Amino acid sequence: MLTSRTFVKRTRAGAVVKVVREHYLREDIACGAAACRLCPPATGTASAPGLEARPSGASSSLCPGPHFLLPDTNLLLHQIDVLEDPVIKNVIVLQTVLQEVRNRSAPVYKRIRDMIQNPEKHFYSFTNEHHRETYIEQKRGETSNDRNDRAIRVAVNWYNEHLKKTEDEEKIQVIFLTNDRTNKEKALEEGTCWDTCEEYIKSLTANPELVDRLACVSDEGKEIESGKIIFPEHIPLSKLQQGIKSGIYLQGTYRASRENYLEATVWVHGDAEENREIIVQGLKHLNRAVHEDIVAVELLPKNEWVAPSSVVLQDDGQNEDDVEKEEEKENILKTAVNKDMLRPTGKVVGIIKRNWRPYCGMLSKSQIKEARRHLFTPADRRIPRIRIETRQAETLEGQRIIVAIDGWPRNSRYPNGHFVKNLGSAGDKETETEVLLLEHDVPHQAFSQAVLSFLPKMPWSITEEDMKHREDLRHLNVCSVDPPGCTDIDDALHCREIENGNIEVGVHIADVSHFIRPGNALDEESVKRGTTVYLCEKRIDMVPELLSSNLCSLRSNVDRLAFSCIWEMNHKAEILKTRFTKSIINSKASLTYAEAQMRIDSATMNDEITVSLRGLNKLAKILKKKRIENGALTLSSPEVRFHMDSETHDPIDLQTKELKETNSMVEEFMLLANISVAQKIYDEFPEFALLRKHPAPPPSNYDILVKAAKSKASFYHNLEIKTDSAKALAESLDKAESPTFPYLNTLLRILTTRCMMQAVYFCSGMDNDFHHYGLASPIYTHFTSPIRRYADIIVHRLLAVAIGADSTYPELTDKHKLADMCKNLNYRHKMAQYAQRASVAFHTQLFFKTKGVVNEDAYILFVRKNALVVLIPKYGLEGTVFFEEKDKPTPKLDYNNEVPSLTVEDTTLHVFDKVKVNITLDDSNIQHQKMRMVLVEPKVRHKIHRTCYPSIMLQKSSCGKIEIYPEEKKTI
Repeated sequence: MLTSRTFVKRTRAGAVVKVVREHYLREDIACGAAACRLCPPATGTASAPGLEARPSGASSSLCPGPHFLLPDTNLLLHQIDVLEDPVIKNVIVLQTVLQEVRNRSAPVYKRIRDMIQNPEKHFYSFTNEHHRETYIEQKRGETSNDRNDRAIRVAVNWYNEHLKKTEDEEKIQVIFLTNDRTNKEKALEEGTCWDTCEEYIKSLTANPELVDRLACVSDEGKEIESGKIIFPEHIPLSKLQQGIKSGIYLQGTYRASRENYLEATVWVHGDAEENREIIVQGLKHLNRAVHEDIVAVELLPKNEWVAPSSVVLQDDGQNEDDVEKEEEKENILKTAVNKDMLRPTGKVVGIIKRNWRPYCGMLSKSQIKEARRHLFTPADRRIPRIRIETRQAETLEGQRIIVAIDGWPRNSRYPNGHFVKNLGSAGDKETETEVLLLEHDVPHQAFSQAVLSFLPKMPWSITEEDMKHREDLRHLNVCSVDPPGCTDIDDALHCREIENGNIEVGVHIADVSHFIRPGNALDEESVKRGTTVYLCEKRIDMVPELLSSNLCSLRSNVDRLAFSCIWEMNHKAEILKTRFTKSIINSKASLTYAEAQMRIDSATMNDEITVSLRGLNKLAKILKKKRIENGALTLSSPEVRFHMDSETHDPIDLQTKELKETNSMVEEFMLLANISVAQKIYDEFPEFALLRKHPAPPPSNYDILVKAAKSKASFYHNLEIKTDSAKALAESLDKAESPTFPYLNTLLRILTTRCMMQAVYFCSGMDNDFHHYGLASPIYTHFTSPIRRYADIIVHRLLAVAIGADSTYPELTDKHKLADMCKNLNYRHKMAQYAQRASVAFHTQLFFKTKGVVNEDAYILFVRKNALVVLIPKYGLEGTVFFEEKDKPTPKLDYNNEVPSLTVEDTTLHVFDKVKVNITLDDSNIQHQKMRMVLVEPKVRHKIHRTCYPSIMLQKSSCGKIEIYPEEKKTI
């Protein structure tokens, strides 16, 4: 049956056009019930078999007989967590509902699709919009939302009538689940069987724990508000959009501070550089925004602008109902500062888009006996505490759990949420690893069968077809140099003198793009993951292990497919010719950095591999010298290596990584290959090249570095940091040496690293600034690590097309799609870095758990108003020394921002001062275990300030009380 759908839409040019589309209706669409003999067999797959013949699952006191559930759109959006529980089965998801969910929430849509594909859940997607008896036309004057609600009720009624015709004695009922008041009233009028989600879940008496997973929302899916108002009202979205358009408000991404829960910044979207970052301070100005939300801010008058706070403030959850105490804390932030330090300041006036996600953390059990309402403390300090209701508080105490936010009413100090999942005991290694992966949004589920089906069948060998467009380089003395224990070897090198007296150098990279073809499930999974994530004890691969550790890994003495970049150089490391070719290689040695260094240094070893390594090392030194002369920065950041117990896998030793000449040797040739490939793909594809840039930091970023150097200028000759250009910075860092303080240069380079911007991927057709500031290179990309970076796979594909070794495909030459991909890759790369740091922090805590109390030398990196941030070189460990602690007298503190220093009583501490600290593991708060550091040297004498009255007069009052009158007062 053919009908038509008519609607109007506005074009990009602003014109309104009428669109008429043919709409086909059918009678042969199955209802999905296995017991139904009236419908043709369902066209589902074996992995998604549809509804059960005899519905199983939890028994409901409201509907004791067999039944299916049919939820509306809002219920799916808000109660997805409870629907995912294994107890909930046999759910009908209408096409109408699925389409609405897809338009409103991509993450929820994906979760529903996954449940439909899960054979154990028995979720069935019914195409009601194309079934002749369930399709309805939109009535005149009826909104799209009302039409869709009516379509859902029509489908419920059709199902109930249809299932009455089955031959079973006990008929199956379809229950309409909705929390919408209007939908319930209409269903009642039409005689439709309905329940609210809460009523139905509470009727599952055998599973009372499901109630905890219900989202805390009203019948309309809105926040429940009552009681004393704490926060200003959010401006409606329509008014916000008008305000943003007229310039009254600014739109940006809200980023909460890790160090101060009463401060955040909003990064403004667009090109308004002068207002790129806006400071927001104070509870009411933060106005219920959560980290990563898209918000609208209103700039405050200039006389109300503030400077970024130097106070470390953590929310201890003690002032939940005491707003006055919160205001007292806010007053700590309001101290007099230099006018030059003031920054644009604003307040959040509305939320444009919530970017809430499930949060990992722990339950802070209420002290009230038999209380159901408790506070949940997220693992991420940037996320506010969340109030949840649960009957499982005793069970969940001491466990890592996941909680979702439902809403944040104006009358509540904290948002409301609900329990989602128990991950396991806090402190357990497996649990903590799961938490850090979830918190940093690292995809770590096992590769699906759909993905694995695109891997080569084993045993695999190189065929004649593989050799097309490929050069045989197996005769070359190629070797790899990597960290110990490396199994995903994606690069190898060779160096030899050729007949004309010049030198041939080759960088050979695993040809991963040969195995991962565009658009298949393996490719889609790889781009989603974006990068391999390296934790202390495990590796989360971007590609399946068959590729990462076997077929693509350039192991020694096996034939492997590669993509080679080969240069002809003279002995001054000047490039005379460059060529690129797909190749087949056979590595002659897989060496560690230490083994390669030993070969280079050995007077007795002169085999071909060793000679090749010496040649590479000699050229690398020349290349590095040239780079530094051009203004490339050599920065520093402390990296640590753990030595694990072979049985318990606990860390037994912690050391900073030692870098050798061979580390620099490999790095130089990888950089050179990346630059050469970047130029090649840009020449061929000026609009579609995937490149990597490193923006120059704004001058204000260098303030802390310049001030730190000035504070030491009187002690050390020639200590002046120039930041006019990368070259000036590099030269001033090179000059900043002191024989009496050899660690000074390292500290300056560590601090310089903190001033840098993040390097990012971008599409050449969408940007004009290609410069890489840190490398002082006009153009750069990533080519050398395709096993662990998806960006390199795209670069390989572009290069292959450029040299005629492969064919292109539409997405490769679509700059908008490439730009979206770069955005995802930048996000994944950033999250991988954070996850790695979190893993190091956790294993550092495990290490110090058995060490007890340790005293170590440290250097001050930053000073705060009430704390010092110090670096312990021995362990590459950074921590905070607080001078304000609970139940302890606070010493007199005097903070100087101009010459970064903190005076504690009579002792003044500057940036880069050497101190000694006492290190212990503070596990008093199991949720946020941390390294506790106390200043040991220099010793700070805590003076006790008392008010003394040397002479007093006693007088008896008329009511009989003794009153004291001081005659003289002085403070000692």
